[in-house]
Amino acid sequence: MTRGPGHHLLATSLRSLTVRNFRLFAVGQIASATGTWMMAVAQDWLVLELTGNSGAALATVTALQFTPVLLLTLYGGRLADRYDKRALLTGANIASGVFALALGLLVTADAARLWHVYAAAAALGVANSVEVPARLSFITELVGPELLPNASALSGAYFNIARVLGPSLAGLLIQWSGTGTVMLLNAVSYTATVAGLRAMRPAELHRAPRPATPPRVTEGLAHLRTRPDLLTTLALVAAVALFGLNLPLTLPLMARVVFHTGAASFGLLTAALAGGSLLAALTGALRRDRPSARLVAVWGCAFGALELITGWAPNLPVALALLVPTGFASLYFVQAANHRIQLGGDPAHRGRVMALYTVILQGSTPLGALFVGAATHTLGARSGLWAGGLVALLAALVALARARDDAPVPVPGHPQARPTGSRP
Repeated sequence: MTRGPGHHLLATSLRSLTVRNFRLFAVGQIASATGTWMMAVAQDWLVLELTGNSGAALATVTALQFTPVLLLTLYGGRLADRYDKRALLTGANIASGVFALALGLLVTADAARLWHVYAAAAALGVANSVEVPARLSFITELVGPELLPNASALSGAYFNIARVLGPSLAGLLIQWSGTGTVMLLNAVSYTATVAGLRAMRPAELHRAPRPATPPRVTEGLAHLRTRPDLLTTLALVAAVALFGLNLPLTLPLMARVVFHTGAASFGLLTAALAGGSLLAALTGALRRDRPSARLVAVWGCAFGALELITGWAPNLPVALALLVPTGFASLYFVQAANHRIQLGGDPAHRGRVMALYTVILQGSTPLGALFVGAATHTLGARSGLWAGGLVALLAALVALARARDDAPVPVPGHPQARPTGSRP
């Protein structure tokens, strides 16, 4: 029987799943990420319940969760370049599960106070400062450099499957049994990730040689100074992340304050955003080459424009329709930037470079949360989308105007170096 082009396309997009270690990783991550998104919805809803719909309190929780990422992730990247990433990921996931369990028990016992949520958010941020750079750089060890773009895109796909499932399930569970149950389920979900990590075959990992001397954070920064192509991409990511990627903060306010709906509708808004992101992740799974600077900037422009338009949505159905392409543009931009940085850097510095990427992408969230919190408090809930979209659009337009076709950059360990201006 002759197999058509559709079968070949599917096989190409899923080729990383032929690697056993990556399959184990992906299954564990789907379960854990679904629980994490359920936890995010439950945490935000709990804060609004405890404070009477305070956008400032919601911004404070977000800031507390991401401040450790800003302060500690560069050190986490140093740990990822020096120690066994699988062991680091195991410890970080166990710690996150314990924090979720503690808060869930407090909520189910009706003993939770706002400061408990603050403390749990900060503790989770500390765990994430180790987990995120280790996880991002571990993907290369799972599949090798040749399959990295595909594996990274599939990681985005399962992450966004979780973003669709998690908020939708959380909205229903909150109405049925409360936020505490959701938090306890999240605590259980971390066991899937830990089980997958421990079931892997270490001999099949693509590990780079351990450095003879302990790696330093400053060495990773010095490497970046020699790479203007990486610095330009990181600068654009910083502008978009700081102001534009604050949708988890603005959407609950839109649901509750603008559209006057409940937790289920908030879950639908988040799921619509995630549905578009999932389509972007599946599209990105076909990428084989390092994205160009122009491609990254174009998708930054698309995201900024769509977020700005979404802020004008007159009702919930229109907002749901607009959030699908907004989610697509946001993830396509982030993934293209991720691939441009990972496929352009030195493997010896990958943990620290991806740590800096994480600091910029997630560590800027506390500052962005304060900006959005102040804007929504002064100008209303919609202003978070207006301001974030406008700044992201302007920054991407500047980057697009400055974008040039780069000289070919050899991808370390990749069997064939391709021009950076090739199609995704």
